[in-house]
Amino acid sequence: MIICRKLNFICTMAAASALFTLSAGIAAQSTAGCPAPVISGNTAAFDCLQGMNPNTYAAVQQRLSRGWNTWDTNSMMTEVLLPEGLAIHAGLKNNTGEFGDRFLRDAFVGQFDKASARVTPGPHSWNGSYTSLDIEWAGHKWKFESAHAGADEVILATPEKMDNQSLLPPTIVFWVDFLWNHRGTSKRGTDAIETVGETGDFSIYCTCEIVPSATQANAAREAAPIHDLPIGGPYFAATLTSAVGISTGRRRTESEIQTAINSQRAAYEKSIVAAGNQGPIVDAIETTLGWDTIYDPSKLRVISPVSRSWSVGWGGWVLFDWDTFFAATLASIGDKDLAYANAMEILNEETPQGLVPNYARNGFKSYDRSEPPVGAITVLGLYDKFHDRWFLADTFEPLMRWNRWWAEHRDVDGYLAWGSNDDTQPQNPDDGGSGTRGGAILESGLDNSPMYDTATYNHQTHLLEFADVGLMSMYVADCDALAKIADALAKTAEAKELREREARYKAKLQTMWDEKTGIFLNLDLKTHQPSPRLSPTNFYPLLAGAATPAQAESMIAKHLRNPDEFWGQWVMPAIARNDPAYSDQNYWRGRIWGPMNYLVYLGLRNYDKAEARELASKSYELFLKEWTANRHVHENYNASTGSGDDVTSSDRFYHWGALLGYVEYLERAGNLGTRMRGTEELRDKGTGSEH
Repeated sequence: MIICRKLNFICTMAAASALFTLSAGIAAQSTAGCPAPVISGNTAAFDCLQGMNPNTYAAVQQRLSRGWNTWDTNSMMTEVLLPEGLAIHAGLKNNTGEFGDRFLRDAFVGQFDKASARVTPGPHSWNGSYTSLDIEWAGHKWKFESAHAGADEVILATPEKMDNQSLLPPTIVFWVDFLWNHRGTSKRGTDAIETVGETGDFSIYCTCEIVPSATQANAAREAAPIHDLPIGGPYFAATLTSAVGISTGRRRTESEIQTAINSQRAAYEKSIVAAGNQGPIVDAIETTLGWDTIYDPSKLRVISPVSRSWSVGWGGWVLFDWDTFFAATLASIGDKDLAYANAMEILNEETPQGLVPNYARNGFKSYDRSEPPVGAITVLGLYDKFHDRWFLADTFEPLMRWNRWWAEHRDVDGYLAWGSNDDTQPQNPDDGGSGTRGGAILESGLDNSPMYDTATYNHQTHLLEFADVGLMSMYVADCDALAKIADALAKTAEAKELREREARYKAKLQTMWDEKTGIFLNLDLKTHQPSPRLSPTNFYPLLAGAATPAQAESMIAKHLRNPDEFWGQWVMPAIARNDPAYSDQNYWRGRIWGPMNYLVYLGLRNYDKAEARELASKSYELFLKEWTANRHVHENYNASTGSGDDVTSSDRFYHWGALLGYVEYLERAGNLGTRMRGTEELRDKGTGSEH
């Protein structure tokens, strides 16, 4: 038991373990013998899991699911304490008549409607020990910072000057409640908000409240301003003409709160400086994953969906297949637990048929289709870095089922093709793509790619009649990586099976080489004609190691370095520059995508090509353009201008955009990676004595 004096309650750090549920058989062994945790709390489960083996996935989620952080997907201005589910929300009231009086309840990056705030994300450490936002809304601008102060949390809202500033100052509001149906109460005390939760009670204070004497207490409360606000629960409210601070555990002055924030900001900045020339990349990746990581109350777990905008629009959270594996890779630069959690949780969404779904969201998933098979190369990369055999053991079976699923369900005469089945159950009633041509294209992850404009969907086989070089290559790479994992686990029979499958599909991939054009071409299986349309996926045979050295040279010289196709200031467009669809610059029709550059980079590195270094440098230049100007990490970028802000279909804080910086990170780190702090150091940072 650890006495959390700053919070005025007795807490069990093991209590966090009750805030997750692990699906399938992956985690069954990790919690064997312990009572099942429940959303409302189970102290028997807490006590049982307290002494668990730290090298298990249950322990990973236990470490992740604790402490103060921006766990609530709905607003970046909300701080939540796990395992309590205790939330401190912040909002702003615009005090204007003439139908302009309104209240800002939630804010996150990437909202485009005029009523929403413009949020510029500042730093966000892995464990939430320091976070910072700059927010503009309704003629108001303010900085919003939070920090750990020992075991406590402090928050500071500071008004800033801006052009066209509203004439009337706004009202900053902080209210307190318990999220996700967690048991607890909060009430307004004389000079604090008092809460009682599952593990104890403690107080929350505001610098806007003056401590009254005993004889003045009632009069002071009666004189406090009352606001008609669209919120529930007790609140603090103050005119935002100067900084307003919040602290938990004990009353703090604004100066004390500022000191705590300055200390954690300095610690974050020191860690970035320590990364040397990797600093800007590390800052971008840590900040992006920090803000995009949330708590999922439906499955009691910490995950990193692609962005808050997508999660809010999809019912609270959404995990996409390859996006989440890439999130695991990105997190590996600084938070091993988060890297493992993202890889494990998307595998936990695997369907009974054996596919990792295109998407999983609150209540539904795509049972009809998968997405690109990048799981094994991700898991092997994490193992090569961290050497945790238990992680391989936990991920091998779902990866193996998924690998077999592709060969069993997506094979057409020895080729692999994308598909979508309408005979899998249960069906998502609001997903019209199941069993359609559109659904099959969605399985590619390249939703509107012109590569598939003329591809035919076969309703009997549920497949596109289109052999895809990219899919074939990623699958061969998956077989190779999974065979190496099988070797590490001494699974001889499975390793043999995988290598036989790898050899078979690699040989078939070789038949897609077109000597005349000097590159591997997709094949229309209806007309039996190769497709002349080129995408970065046509370079994926380099990822699979399927190209001969001569073929690799040809692909690079004739196509990669060809400015009419893929080379130039901004690289690589999702369709060749001389393709008629390039000028669309609409999603996968011509724009630049982080995952494509990343996979091509890995392929070039396989052949030790100088172009890998050039591609990394150009990718990083593109990434820095928006990151430096706006702190945006875009879903995709314009291949002619390098902008991500030119369209609304490019999410402004989509974590896989950071892959454009990650490739440069790999180059500068000698492909090995650096600045990996210990997991316990990360989790415990900021939870010791207050200075």
